[in-house]
Amino acid sequence: MFPLNSVLFPGMTLSLHVFEDRYRALVHHLLTISDRADRLFGIVAIREGFEVGAQGVQSVHRVGCVAQMTTVEPAEDGRFDIEVVGRERFHLQSMDASGPYLVGTVETLPPGAAAATGTTDEARRTREVFEVYRRRLSDLRGTDVLDVALPDDPEYLSYTLAATCLLTLRERQALLETSSVDERLVMLRLSLREEMRAMRAIPSLPATEVARTGWSPN
Repeated sequence: MFPLNSVLFPGMTLSLHVFEDRYRALVHHLLTISDRADRLFGIVAIREGFEVGAQGVQSVHRVGCVAQMTTVEPAEDGRFDIEVVGRERFHLQSMDASGPYLVGTVETLPPGAAAATGTTDEARRTREVFEVYRRRLSDLRGTDVLDVALPDDPEYLSYTLAATCLLTLRERQALLETSSVDERLVMLRLSLREEMRAMRAIPSLPATEVARTGWSPN
C-alpha cells in the first residue's frame, strides 16, 4: 500500500518520486515480479497525517485504486522515479504496518454502473460545462489550460475530468468513491460550476487557490 496526498483514478497515470525506506522496499519487491502486468500495489488518499515526517500517516480513505508500475528509473542514492497507471478501484478492509512496507487487505470494486438510458446525455452535458470552465480558466490565466483530448467512453471521461480539473482532494475522493458513472458526471458538473462561481467572485485568485481558501461572495 502507498498512501498519498492525491487520488489515483482508473486509467489515469501518475508519476511518483520514491525516497522513503518503506516505499523503496515496496519498489524493490515489485521489481522481483517478472511479469510487469503483475507489478501492482494500492494507492489510497491520506485522510489525516502526512506522506513523510515523524508523525506520518494517521488515517487513510477506504476507497483507493490499484496501481500498476509501468516504468521505473533508479537513482544512485537508492531513490526511484516511477510511473503508474490506475486499474480498478478497491475497498481497503485492513492495513498491516508490521513489515518492511504497508500491506493491505482489499476487496476490488466492479466498474462503475451506467444507467440504461441517459448516460450519453450526462456525458455530453459534462463536456459542455467543462469547455465553458476551461475557457474561463484560460481567460483568467491568460493562456490556454486543460486543453486535453477527452475520451468518448462516459466512465473514462468521468475519470479523465476528475484527474484533470482543478479540484480539491476531498472532491476527487468523493468522485472516486461513487460507483455510478452518471452520479460522477453530475458531481463533476456541480464542482465545475462552483469553481466558476468562485472565479467570478474572486477573479484575482487562481482557481486552485480559490478552491482551497473557502471563498464567500458575501
